[in-house]
Amino acid sequence: MNLTFLPILLAIPLALCTSILYARFASQEMKRQPHFGSSITLYALAAVTELLSEPLYNVAMVELKTGVRVRSEGLGITSKSITTFLILLYDSKKGRGDLALVAFAFGQLMYSLVMFATYIVYLGAGYMRPKLPSAAGNTVLAYIDQEALHLSFTMTLQSLVKHFLTEGDKMILSWFSPLRDQGGYAIAVNYGSLIARIVFQPIEETLRVFFSRILGGGAKEKESEEQKTSLRQSAETLRSLLSIQTSMSVILLVFGSAYLPILLPLLLPAQYLSTSAPSVLAAWVWYIPVLAINGGLEAFLSSVATPQDLNQQSRWMIGFSVIYIASAIFLYRAGLGDASLVYANIVNLSVRIAYCLHFVTRFFSRSKPSQRFRWQDSLPSWGLCVVTALSFLLLRFSETRLSAIAIATRRGRAALLDPSVIIHVGVGVVLTLICLLTWWQTSGRYLNLSLRRNKVE
Repeated sequence: MNLTFLPILLAIPLALCTSILYARFASQEMKRQPHFGSSITLYALAAVTELLSEPLYNVAMVELKTGVRVRSEGLGITSKSITTFLILLYDSKKGRGDLALVAFAFGQLMYSLVMFATYIVYLGAGYMRPKLPSAAGNTVLAYIDQEALHLSFTMTLQSLVKHFLTEGDKMILSWFSPLRDQGGYAIAVNYGSLIARIVFQPIEETLRVFFSRILGGGAKEKESEEQKTSLRQSAETLRSLLSIQTSMSVILLVFGSAYLPILLPLLLPAQYLSTSAPSVLAAWVWYIPVLAINGGLEAFLSSVATPQDLNQQSRWMIGFSVIYIASAIFLYRAGLGDASLVYANIVNLSVRIAYCLHFVTRFFSRSKPSQRFRWQDSLPSWGLCVVTALSFLLLRFSETRLSAIAIATRRGRAALLDPSVIIHVGVGVVLTLICLLTWWQTSGRYLNLSLRRNKVE
């Protein structure tokens, strides 16, 4: 428990140093923005405030009080959105149009304050006091479990590499693109990341807690009926999750790619339609499936991996970083623009998925007792593949005859009331329902029965 206070102690000097470095080495175009220095200060204060919630967040996760976490983050995001909106609204009505950076900075600070306050209300302030050490000693290290400290250090190094892989697109973007296209990229990524934050992140955190509890951090050395049941249940859960993700991914790729051009006038303000935002959102349709699959697999890996496994993964992460940077630069030079960053992330996550699948297969084969796990069993059924392929052809035919995308491009939001667009959307709804029904009949209902059987056992 005391280990969770360590990030708070490091937060102030780290926030101070990074703020100074960013203000020093930012481009001149960036520095010329109004209230640049004030915004950096607000973001640094927001980061420190958010870290104050770390002990309470860990308590909520360990005690499986996911409702507290959902409420705190939900209220935080709501307050962030309202604060940002109100400042931008005031700036557009009575201001000089120079409060954009301040609006987002204040919004982030409000998110941190509300989230921390919500945790305090539901969990109390008692968890904000360090526990007395069980062993004698007055040093700081006496308050911290040494084994947990070493494991946390390993995972922190790994998280730094993952953070670079996650946020590296913004660094590369600042080198290659002007501020105008950076804005288009940001709004597109924010739309795409809504799915990651709202859907994928809770699933990953729940899986991480589930696998940690059911497997106890790894396979036990002695054979037992309980361990056998736990291994079988975890293997079936992971296989079912991957099966659902791959099947839904096939459906998303077919229908998302077909209907995104019609949705763009709704999703994007008119001034962003001429930026890189449309091409970035189109790339996100392909990015979402690999993001989902990688998240579930890495949740399993982090739950059962030993410190040696985590160290090995950290070394591989360095190679993944090189692959990401090389892919991004190559695709930029190939003329794909800002969408290159999304496609580079797809390449990077695909390699990480391959690594995780190798780890998962080896984990179950070496566990005692050994458990059979074939990732090939998680692939979509042939029936679903055939139906989605036919749906793709029918959608192309519908678009050719009705010209729905051309109408949407020409008329913008008004195209949603056009009869041709309505018919084209109706065709997509019917085909989507057929694909979902096919998935349920060929594999979905069997996954449901398997999960029920595990619960009974």
